[in-house]
Amino acid sequence: MMQGRNVTQAQKDWHHMLVQGVGCIACRVDSGEFNDFCSIHHIDGRSKPHAHWNVLPLCAAHHQTGGEGVALHHNKARFEARFGKQRDLLDRCMQILADAGHDIPACFLAWFDGEGIEA
Repeated sequence: MMQGRNVTQAQKDWHHMLVQGVGCIACRVDSGEFNDFCSIHHIDGRSKPHAHWNVLPLCAAHHQTGGEGVALHHNKARFEARFGKQRDLLDRCMQILADAGHDIPACFLAWFDGEGIEA
């Protein structure tokens, strides 16, 4: 079992919205394709106060198995050089969801905008 904070229902709903509404953000950047066969990547670990808001939807190849220049966990710098900084990718995910008419959770927006409200 992985260490970290417990995920709230609102955060679980956010993760589901990302996977179902955005799919793998790296696949979208790379080829424009929608791939919802993905999991949640925690950008800055699982133990910080807003760890479960600060996440990206990534397929297995872009998360861990794709190798050099493809997988984030293989080489973060090369991943970000190819696909963009993780914070920018999260911003892009939020914009995709907003453009599609999804309601972005208020707790996520408060954290993202730097208000520091705990979820």
